[in-house]
Amino acid sequence: MSKEETNPEVNRNSVPGEKQEAARLMIQGTSSNVGKSVLAAAFCRIFYQEGYHVAPFKAQNMALNSFITRSGGEMGRAQVVQAQAAGLEPDVRMNPVLLKPTGHTGSQVIVLGKAQGTLSALKYHGDYQRKTWPIVEKALHELLEEHEIVIIEGAGSPAEVNLKQNDIVNMRVAKEARAPVLLVADIDRGGALASVVGTLELLEPEERELVRGIVMNKFRGDIKLLQPALDFLEERTGIPVVGVVPFYDQFKIPEEDSVVLEEQNKSKQDKGKSRDEALDVAVIRLPYLSNFTDFDPFEDESDVILRYVREPAELGQPDCVIIPGSKNTLSDLRFLWDSGLGEKIIKYWKEDVPIIGICGGYQMLGRVVRDPLGTESDLKEITGLGILPMETEFVSDKHTVQSRGKVVGEELFLSRCQGTEITGYEIHMGRSQGEGNSLFEIEAQGTVYGDGMLNGSAFGTYLHGIFDNDPLRTAFLEWLWERRGGTRSVDKTMSQAAIREQAFNELADWVRNSMDMEKIRSIMGLHKG
Repeated sequence: MSKEETNPEVNRNSVPGEKQEAARLMIQGTSSNVGKSVLAAAFCRIFYQEGYHVAPFKAQNMALNSFITRSGGEMGRAQVVQAQAAGLEPDVRMNPVLLKPTGHTGSQVIVLGKAQGTLSALKYHGDYQRKTWPIVEKALHELLEEHEIVIIEGAGSPAEVNLKQNDIVNMRVAKEARAPVLLVADIDRGGALASVVGTLELLEPEERELVRGIVMNKFRGDIKLLQPALDFLEERTGIPVVGVVPFYDQFKIPEEDSVVLEEQNKSKQDKGKSRDEALDVAVIRLPYLSNFTDFDPFEDESDVILRYVREPAELGQPDCVIIPGSKNTLSDLRFLWDSGLGEKIIKYWKEDVPIIGICGGYQMLGRVVRDPLGTESDLKEITGLGILPMETEFVSDKHTVQSRGKVVGEELFLSRCQGTEITGYEIHMGRSQGEGNSLFEIEAQGTVYGDGMLNGSAFGTYLHGIFDNDPLRTAFLEWLWERRGGTRSVDKTMSQAAIREQAFNELADWVRNSMDMEKIRSIMGLHKG
């Protein structure tokens, strides 16, 4: 069905040669982690299915999960997921400002995909943040001009009175875009009614006027029991409740905040699979863990249990241990030593347990990590785990590329997929030098180079997204099963691309069926005449 058939008003008043202004919708929340990102992705897919050219936008994002675009720019994973839901190539303008925490009070600031340095929260939330507004404004209007619909996401809560003066992501964006706002509350965590009423009470009158609908997200139970509360909200606020979205965990949409890892651990334990039924993959839960979506493909495998562990006692007897990426490699390396995890990992390696390092985790497997310029922290040098024969030193320039190449290694499981094409992306400031043959031959931005190293049962790589490559992941899991003395059925192999598309479509159906879409289209100016 074409968009003209779906929405007759879209071109009703068009003038030949005159470009029509994009429709827009903004998703704001009563707090963080209410589901804004996933709902924004759902709306991107819903309107994409209806034939619209849709783009996501979030002015400022704070996350350790990031992605590298085809042009080498760095942006938040949430907007990448939303772009994929909209059938678009990710563009840094969709997330013009990204903050990556490097400590309790500071973050690396990334503007239009490029790192600008590390600032304290106090320094950022002032003159610097005000200077980013023209950049945000320009990116927003360019997307509005280039697309038919823009789905805008806010951050945290719009009612944080201590941050509103320099706001560049919530109501200031809504006013600039003249965007109707849906206010989302997480009813699963309790206090949803109070959070909605309280948020609206703290908004300025002109801001409150932009809120055109209320959404209750993550609802469990009988909607009939909730109806009196919904009636109260509408009567108290004068704003319609346009959706009650049931709690969903039937399909996997990549998450952005590491808070979800606790829920994932519980859900895996609830499955109650025995060791005979599933591989046990343990990921170290580093304090500054980044890009944990690298391991989402394991979540989709029926014969794998993925666990995140913080201390040695939690490790148990895993089939493999993964040290993930980090936004503060030296601090996280010190955490490994201080917690006793470092010694435990070395012990496992000596017992021939597979140990994997991705990006920062790869660096930690080496002999030493140095940061003479203080690019990530005040720590200048930390002794590595000494498993891989290499040394890493941080430099001022950040290496950010989308990578494509092939498997050239011959040991461990690599012989099964040698010559296979792989894709991924790199985000690191460290440069590693070591002995031994590369595992992968990579081509990025016109340069060909080697990546990865192994020693015994341990190997590492700078490539994020390495396990998204179906043949490599399959070879790896088959190898782990054979180490157990078992075999893995061929029908276990799953396509990550197909899983993602199915999840987007299921999410769109889930949200569409939970929303008053005619009301939302009316709010956006897309209703039928």
